[in-house]
Amino acid sequence: MPEALDGVRVLDCSQILAGPFCSMLLADMGADVVKIEKPDGGDDTRRMGPPFVKEESAAFLAMNRNKRSVVLNFKNPDGVEVMKRLVKEADIVIENYRTGTMERLGLGYEDLRAINPGIIYCSISGFGRTGPYANRGGFDLVAQGMSGLMSFTGVPGSPPVKVGVPIADMNAGMFATYGVLTAYINKLRRGEGQYLEISLLEAAIAYTVWESSGYFATGDVAGPLGSSHRNSAPYQALKTKDGHINVGAPNQSNWERFANALDRADLIARGEFRDNASRLVNREALEIELERTLTTKTSEEWLGVLEAAGVPAGPILDMSEVWADRQVLAREMEVILEHPTSGKIRNIGLAAKLYGTPGRITEPAPILGQHTLEVLRTTGYSEAEIDALLNSGAATANDL
Repeated sequence: MPEALDGVRVLDCSQILAGPFCSMLLADMGADVVKIEKPDGGDDTRRMGPPFVKEESAAFLAMNRNKRSVVLNFKNPDGVEVMKRLVKEADIVIENYRTGTMERLGLGYEDLRAINPGIIYCSISGFGRTGPYANRGGFDLVAQGMSGLMSFTGVPGSPPVKVGVPIADMNAGMFATYGVLTAYINKLRRGEGQYLEISLLEAAIAYTVWESSGYFATGDVAGPLGSSHRNSAPYQALKTKDGHINVGAPNQSNWERFANALDRADLIARGEFRDNASRLVNREALEIELERTLTTKTSEEWLGVLEAAGVPAGPILDMSEVWADRQVLAREMEVILEHPTSGKIRNIGLAAKLYGTPGRITEPAPILGQHTLEVLRTTGYSEAEIDALLNSGAATANDL
């Protein structure tokens, strides 16, 4: 089948997570992503987290599938010139250098637009390219704290707790994908490229929908609620005889089905639980009553009862259980690739399933500089020119 982004060329000058996550999503849908890496070790993620083999990390292998790696030295003028030559045939550039760095290198948006007026140039930073924090470096943890996310994550009375995944980084990557594709659609319609930027801080703030809207409406500052929902009850993890299950009964019909499934119709008739507003006010008392019944049976027993009653509920799985789950496997959320040095690599599959132009995961994350020669040759460099670039240190190759 055709691929939705077949023929789209992306030059990804970013590293770590937000930018590479964006370019991975584009690559999965068929874009040709050329990952531009620095000569001294490449993307720092190659050395982050548990090593899989040699210098590669599991984190790098997970974020950089379906890409080609080219090593260019932007401290060398010839390396900069190679980048400019690549831009002539590119559609999208992604970068996450400190504010002003690409401009000092002669690789800012205005520089590249002069070469390719249709270029879409995406900058990702901690705080944005304008404003009083524009020159600050930013990381996911910092953005989580400054966005408010950590102020209402966890349980009441706990120290600050971050979201369990790097949500600011990954959401910045998702917004970058959204922004890049929006700009690309505009380019198809109007024939013009453009500059766009994404910040970790704003990407994290964008996820505070319930908490910000509540503050705007009432002035109340949200605090941590554990697994409970801010606007609906019961909608949380509840204790059973042998663990916990998640139950979603936020509207009246689900609430009544849930209470009846527990053989607790008496709760429906009680004034303090009569509607969602009342249940929110009396959340703690409701939790006690529900768990008084739920702790009489195991999680598996209750999940069977609730499924039969049509009440949305589910187990709380760890990673080993997730990757053994029959629904996860049936939906092909695990993909196995063969890496040239690491052997078989397990990958997270595609969450967006297009039926006309489906995405694909076919290539493992590249070795550092694996495609330098290939890309230089297809860009029109002669063998003598390539040798000169390699000898000067402007480019580095690792041709397998």
